[in-house]
Amino acid sequence: MPVMSSPSVLVVALLGAVAGALAVRPGHRLAVPYGEPPRGACGACAAPLPAGARGWWGVACRRCRTRLGAPWWLTATVGAAAGGVVGWALAPVGTGPTLVVSLLVLGAGTVMVVVGLLLAVIDLAAHRLPDPIVARLAVAELGLLIAAAATGAGWAPLERAVLGGLVMAGAYLVLALLPGANLGLGDVKLSAVLGLSLGWFGWPTLLLGAVLPHLLNGPVALSLLLRGKASRHTELPLGPALLAGWLLAVAAHAWADLPAG
Repeated sequence: MPVMSSPSVLVVALLGAVAGALAVRPGHRLAVPYGEPPRGACGACAAPLPAGARGWWGVACRRCRTRLGAPWWLTATVGAAAGGVVGWALAPVGTGPTLVVSLLVLGAGTVMVVVGLLLAVIDLAAHRLPDPIVARLAVAELGLLIAAAATGAGWAPLERAVLGGLVMAGAYLVLALLPGANLGLGDVKLSAVLGLSLGWFGWPTLLLGAVLPHLLNGPVALSLLLRGKASRHTELPLGPALLAGWLLAVAAHAWADLPAG
């Protein structure tokens, strides 16, 4: 089990906090219907957002000071908490090749937190998981895991990871095709990336990560239904629950030392 006092907890928590704060403006601009370009102006005063990189950071309109997107302190807090969990669960261990492998796996987990925060913000606002972001996340995760396998972890965990991504994506695709299902193809694609990561740690971790999102979304849906804020046909974003399920499964893997097989 990783050591709680590992510096990786503080480092990844800090990265998560910064990523959470910086995700506000991109999340707001990219939370648009499918096929539409990113928002280019303030919704309150219609002032155009700055061109170039300046238009992708900040938390409020420069003219009217209206907040654009989610509260930065909330996304930063969530990012810090998620980063701390990943930093603890995947804390580097060993020396030599073993240390390099664990650092690469920690890097893969950190990338998942950073990009996952942006995906969660977009999905909560627009019920979308943009393909370009999910695709880049998949490339980053696969690249880091290939590097870990080549460095010393061996090819068996990588083969299991790839198979895990296919299995999880296949299961979620079946669910998405069921009548009345509240899953989109974006959820299926994200599940493939999460399955890739979870499969690296083992089949029990993958199974846990596949089931937890539905256990997490269930109480939320029931609460909204009882308060009259949703109906049986209301679509709820599943992306945040998928990512939270991944995080809890990785934490459970470290805490309970779940077997790989």
